[in-house]
Amino acid sequence: MGFVLLAAFIGVPLIEIALFIQVGGFIGLWPTIAVVILTAVAGAALLRHQGLGALSRLQQSLDRGEAPLDPVFDGFCLLAAGMLLLTPGFFTDALGFLLFTPPFRAALKRVITSRMMVHKEGGAQFYWRSAQTKPSRGSAPGDIIDGDYQDVTNIETPPQLDDQPKDRR
Repeated sequence: MGFVLLAAFIGVPLIEIALFIQVGGFIGLWPTIAVVILTAVAGAALLRHQGLGALSRLQQSLDRGEAPLDPVFDGFCLLAAGMLLLTPGFFTDALGFLLFTPPFRAALKRVITSRMMVHKEGGAQFYWRSAQTKPSRGSAPGDIIDGDYQDVTNIETPPQLDDQPKDRR
């Protein structure tokens, strides 16, 4: 993971510089600057429009009593898209505009959720599956499953829960 971040911090600025040189050489300095400013303005307008829609879907999901996972993911993608579009550069603008498209967000969500596993033990813990790990439908022979159990075969009557508060005199 550290190598990926290092490569991104080095690679993205190099890509941006190369694209600025290519585009600037093709269309000139002032049109290049105008395009960068125009994409920032367009990104802010798209963020406002789609962000309000995502906020509305979040509120509707909460009103129905559902877990708002899809609207929250969309909101996160829109926030990232807005930040990428406000960053000067053609590569970051392309990534930002991709995050504004719902089909790309849906594909990204499928990729992320296919690599994420949830493990509940006292609380939810999330961890990533490695690329080599495939989800299995059951345990293979020889797998060890750690768990707690209570033998209930010899219990005659189930324990009663006390709904009444104890008298504390």
